[in-house]
Amino acid sequence: MNNKLITYSMSLFLSMMLIFQLPAEAAHAAEPATLKVGNSGADVPDLQYRLKTIGYFNTDVTTYFGTTTLDSLKRFQKEYGLAVDGIAGARTWEALKKVSVNKVELDLLARIIYAEARGESYKGQVAVGAVVMNRLASPSFPNSIREVIEQPQAFTAVDDGQYKLTPNKLAYQAAQEAVKGYDPTNGALYYFNPVTATSDWIWSRKQTIQIGRHIFAV
Repeated sequence: MNNKLITYSMSLFLSMMLIFQLPAEAAHAAEPATLKVGNSGADVPDLQYRLKTIGYFNTDVTTYFGTTTLDSLKRFQKEYGLAVDGIAGARTWEALKKVSVNKVELDLLARIIYAEARGESYKGQVAVGAVVMNRLASPSFPNSIREVIEQPQAFTAVDDGQYKLTPNKLAYQAAQEAVKGYDPTNGALYYFNPVTATSDWIWSRKQTIQIGRHIFAV
């Protein structure tokens, strides 16, 4: 009888946890809303911020989808081969997320740049950001900035805790330039320090350039 009561209590407890947990997880995993002129809400500033980071939206971020957002979105759609309808639907969001960041993602990008390359030149810091953006655009890597950066064993600074350091202004500038498309690595997906690298595999990759202490490769 006691065992049955314990089992029932545990089942009830787990059920209550799921009831309260699912809405938060569902909200976190929810896809952005389809947006068009006249819409407002939390996804609008996300859209505007992403367009701003890649040079299409040149005014203050708001919560309203007006004509400025429309014109910016249409220019993005045209240049990326999308239907130029001024509507942020699933395909537009997918394309935008491959080449841009929101505020949280810019913070993450600046953090990994600072953690991995704060002793490098400004060009070397942009180069690390460019590798992250190149991985984001590649079908061989995860589909979000956070997943690219925090992929197991992808970056030493994540593994050793330096990723938790607070980035400085220069790291943010480097992150913004990398997002805008400045890529001094010539399309690299990897980089390594030749003095400390022990992996035979990384040496087998085609090298594109050396910047400071890092060799970049594809």
